[in-house]
Amino acid sequence: MSRLILDLLGAEFGVAVTRDPDGLPRVAPRTSDETAAALGLAHRHGWRVRVEGRGTWMPADAPADLVVTTTGLDRIGSIAPADLVATVQAGTPLRTLAAALAGHRTWLALDPPGSPDRSLGSVLATATAGPARHRFGPVRDHVLGTTVATADGRLVRAGGTVVKNVAGFDLTKLQIGGFGGFGIITEANVRLRAMPAARRTAVATGALDPLFHAAQAIVAAEVDAIVIELLSPMVTGSADWRLLVEIAGTEAGATSELARARDAAGDVALMPASGGALGVAAGQAFLEGPVSIRAGALPASLPDIADLVVEELGPGRMSLGPGRGGLRWSGTTSVERIRRLRGLLAHREIPVTLERAPWPIREGAGHFGELREGVAPLSARVRAVFDPTGVLVAPLEGRDG
Repeated sequence: MSRLILDLLGAEFGVAVTRDPDGLPRVAPRTSDETAAALGLAHRHGWRVRVEGRGTWMPADAPADLVVTTTGLDRIGSIAPADLVATVQAGTPLRTLAAALAGHRTWLALDPPGSPDRSLGSVLATATAGPARHRFGPVRDHVLGTTVATADGRLVRAGGTVVKNVAGFDLTKLQIGGFGGFGIITEANVRLRAMPAARRTAVATGALDPLFHAAQAIVAAEVDAIVIELLSPMVTGSADWRLLVEIAGTEAGATSELARARDAAGDVALMPASGGALGVAAGQAFLEGPVSIRAGALPASLPDIADLVVEELGPGRMSLGPGRGGLRWSGTTSVERIRRLRGLLAHREIPVTLERAPWPIREGAGHFGELREGVAPLSARVRAVFDPTGVLVAPLEGRDG
């Protein structure tokens, strides 16, 4: 069948059609319309589609008849510094976007785990926020609107291009963290921030408990920090946990807030550090384990939840957000262990999301796992609207979910 797919796609897209390393037909649309056309063709012929970004986060191993990659969607449509908004195609690498925004003295306050060459679409589809979520919130808070190609070949545009416009917010929110189950994000209008004049970073090293209490004290003191994050020894390659505090603003403001953070930390010594290098190294550390999960735990429960995660999944790389809450773990584990952890945390109403894993684990555990009573029928109806014939390979609930 791959020969037929190649011929039909070739007539539609020409040189944009190739084969992936496993021999599957692969198309790299360059526009939203082309993406919708590729999915419409798959819908009409009953082809299963695997969606790929730049191949730096999720393994490209889901079984499919056709690969649709966003690598051709790599253009920055517009940057409006005065409005703090940019329109960006989903395949654009974060590194490329950051360089372009820096020329306008702006930045996108997303620092997700993984390679700096991750595509914007990968971050939006998986909603993998990094430590800066402490100050700037989850991924959905950075997205004003999206253009999405549905699995039956339609284009859906939701949201707006200005910060005050909330029209269509729920539809945009649906796509953020949807893992491609509701269509392919082709373009996004993202919220920017003015680049700060100064950034100050400090690090404390030690056991988890004293660092956690120091972090809570800094949060309670309402220090205006971008990042307050706890990193496990396997993340930093050291023998102890580390508390990372990063502050940005004016020169005087950043210096003053860092002094307040040191005072609040008490006996835990915050020492100056190179925040950029440590942040990049920490983010890339989560690529070293084949499986990554995140849990939406409240701040006060994080040490206990961290112990439970290690007990159930085994040792791994871990980060904790003592300000907004949340935990990320990366390592080697199994479908059965993930299911058991989900069951245990469900009693505490803590959701566990499978962020990345090889296909057998994604298929077995699902990105979200078994949905709560009443949610599964709603999810099925929503997927039926965007993917009526099951074209997109996106295991949200898991094999037995």
